[in-house]
Amino acid sequence: MSVTRTHMDYEQAGELKIGQVGIANLRIRTLDVDQLTREMRERVERAPKLFGRAAVIVDFGGLAQMPDAATAQALIEGLRGAGVIPVALAYGSRDTEVLAEQLGLPLLAKFRAQYEPVGAAVPAPAPRAAEPAPAKSAAPPAPKSADSKPGLVQKTPVRSGQQLYAENRDLTVLSTVGAGAEVISDGSIHIYGALRGRALAGARGNADARIFCREFHAELVAVAGHYKVMEEVPKELRGKAVQIWLDQDQLKIVAQD
Repeated sequence: MSVTRTHMDYEQAGELKIGQVGIANLRIRTLDVDQLTREMRERVERAPKLFGRAAVIVDFGGLAQMPDAATAQALIEGLRGAGVIPVALAYGSRDTEVLAEQLGLPLLAKFRAQYEPVGAAVPAPAPRAAEPAPAKSAAPPAPKSADSKPGLVQKTPVRSGQQLYAENRDLTVLSTVGAGAEVISDGSIHIYGALRGRALAGARGNADARIFCREFHAELVAVAGHYKVMEEVPKELRGKAVQIWLDQDQLKIVAQD
């Protein structure tokens, strides 16, 4: 008898995280090809614009033993059938390298795309005074380190199809982030207009990074790879000023006063 999974939980066979450029890294925790395929199909069905034909890196590093080539190939084919495109294996060991050769896939240790230039982005200190105040139930904002770089300020809207990346610093967008646009920062992200596209903070794994926005309609938000799509966000938060942060690997989204 088949069981329909109505929600995602910590017992998933695969833990999906979003990488620096929107490439998904699928870390295999339980080598169950049918379950992994079913979970991926559910993700694609829930958010087809985000995950349909998305590039996926398959990471076997969480397993005690590397799968044989036949099992790994069955997983690759299952993921393709679920609607995503496996493009590489995550580098791990010599066994991973051998398996990648058998599957005809490359190995990737780190991945980052070149982002197209957007508008008049100029480096400048982020304006602290306009920052939304944290909600009473939220943890206090993480302090910046003494050697942090000045933030990157984007003065004009980030439009559909554009990507903006702030390397090793915070990102401040003084206008809107349109649907289909993507803003990425190794630090925190501050958006003083509407967020309708994607915002990925802590892209290099900084779990203290946060996202602030004045009007929340995001397609996807992520901190240090932990993400939520709009379908997973309570309706009462849509259109609100929010703060987003990571608490024990759980993404928190709280409305601001």
